Amino acid sequence: MMNSDALKAAVELAQQLGAALAAHNLTCASAESCTGGLIGHLITEVPGSSAYFAGAAVVYSYAAKERVLNVEHATLARCGAVSAEVAAQMAQGARRLYEVDVAVSVTGIAGPGGSLPGKPTGTVYLHVSGAVGYERSAHQVWPGDRSANKLLSAVEALRMVLDYVAAQG
Repeated sequence: MMNSDALKAAVELAQQLGAALAAHNLTCASAESCTGGLIGHLITEVPGSSAYFAGAAVVYSYAAKERVLNVEHATLARCGAVSAEVAAQMAQGARRLYEVDVAVSVTGIAGPGGSLPGKPTGTVYLHVSGAVGYERSAHQVWPGDRSANKLLSAVEALRMVLDYVAAQG
């Protein structure tokens, strides 16, 4: 279960991100696997978020990643869904799908089970795809339970988009 103080802090971060996006007249979207829509939920907890948030694609299965976001089947087969390569294609696909300035993605193993060789429970890959060739990836291995890992991933995604906005000057 998510800690209410941590959830409140995450919503406050989403408010900060919303203000930054609005101030720069930028739009965003998310592509989510292991977070199951939590990034979009946090962003839309902020009144007026429709001015800068276009939507979230929750793509849990390989087939959904391929159909909705055009993640390449060959990449999924070669690297697995929990990989930097798939995270990058998810963010790029969401950016195209929603026609936004920036999109963030997360794919991973929230737990408690599901670990793979070289990919323990808590492993996540995140990616931000923005205008003019901006591409940033991150890899984390979170130590929490399923709810905590999902929240930590969503917060990191919000921070990464905030970093993108800050880089826009």
